[in-house]
Amino acid sequence: MTSNKEAFVWIWLPEETKPIVAGRLEADNGHILFNYGKSYLERIGDQPPAIPIYQPELPLKAGVLPLPKGLTMPGCIRDASPDAWGRRVIINKQLGLKGAGTDTAELGELTYLLESGSDRIGALDFQRSPSEYISRTASNVSIEELIESADRVEKGVPLTPELDQALFHGSSIGGARPKALIQDQGKKYVAKFSSSTDLYSIVKAEFIAMRLAAWAGLNVAPVKLAKAANRDVLLIERFDRIPQGSDWSRKAMVSALTLLGLDDMMARYASYETLAEIIRHRFTDPKNTLKELFSRLVFNILCGNTDDHARNHAAFWNGEALTLTPAYDICPQGRTGNEASQAMLIAGNNNLSQLKTCLETAHNFLLSAEDAQAIFGNLTAAIEQHWDAVCEEAELNEVDKRFLWGRQFLNRYATMNLN
Repeated sequence: MTSNKEAFVWIWLPEETKPIVAGRLEADNGHILFNYGKSYLERIGDQPPAIPIYQPELPLKAGVLPLPKGLTMPGCIRDASPDAWGRRVIINKQLGLKGAGTDTAELGELTYLLESGSDRIGALDFQRSPSEYISRTASNVSIEELIESADRVEKGVPLTPELDQALFHGSSIGGARPKALIQDQGKKYVAKFSSSTDLYSIVKAEFIAMRLAAWAGLNVAPVKLAKAANRDVLLIERFDRIPQGSDWSRKAMVSALTLLGLDDMMARYASYETLAEIIRHRFTDPKNTLKELFSRLVFNILCGNTDDHARNHAAFWNGEALTLTPAYDICPQGRTGNEASQAMLIAGNNNLSQLKTCLETAHNFLLSAEDAQAIFGNLTAAIEQHWDAVCEEAELNEVDKRFLWGRQFLNRYATMNLN
């Protein structure tokens, strides 16, 4: 299959329901380069005016923009590209059975941008034309059809045309687990499915963590559980879409990985301390945002979510300022022993999943030791207080309930050496 050499970036400006072309991407010797279109740059005085796709990475300047050091494509563009699951869907669509063991690098980044669904997270889409926008969307299909599609992709089995359309719509979203995009009763959701390889009810575990986080006072996306084809489905309400009559506007977003100027190969250097420094200087309401992020870090440790990598944190971008999005991916991870570490560095080079580590970095979040201890106590109390009710809400069986408690949720390792 021939790799795509160019793609045009279309953007939904704030509060607008129709996209306009912003610029062009070009594949150049292993790099993806971007330049704004003349018509977009000339909108600076128009209403609504042009905004940088993300400042300072892609400032509103003419000509091909230089890549940040160490990156092969702009991070804010990579944020709109599918991750592991979406790439498997596209490989299945393009290569069928041959895709089962295919290296995801074979198709090229522009191909993934152009072959994934248009309702991707954030406010960007990608087209082959600079003048005609054609949305790559699928009509609403049943969750049962989506589950059947996901099962086939996991097995490397080609999809039927009907199932292909069912799953294609969600191919642009990130993450490694089976998922899709759906719309129901005037709201949009990311639907996450159980996998054939799950050893326990991961879907219900994530629902429980998200609900407990909400009870604990964190700003999290609303979630609900559904069942289809005798399988659990987690529905996470999207916060990057705003209904505008019969249409939708889109909110631009960038990941923490982009904020930190890193790519996936450098993700191990992502640090909560550095992210806190960016929040202090560039975010709206920095003091409350720092407390929220610190609380999310602590809650991740208390619920066993060690997958808190920099793509699982994000900010809204309105062209001028950044605002932390609601939390959207709090999923307790499988755990065999006590010792664990977070995906991002917490204090210096330390990423151990312990409240002691959080205490060491509290000052970077403008929090005193007393503030941090109060957060530890409040979050622990909320988990303990609401555990039974939320497990009942999830209809979690007693075996999984006992499996999660004390292993993922409130593992004793989290509080070791705290005093």
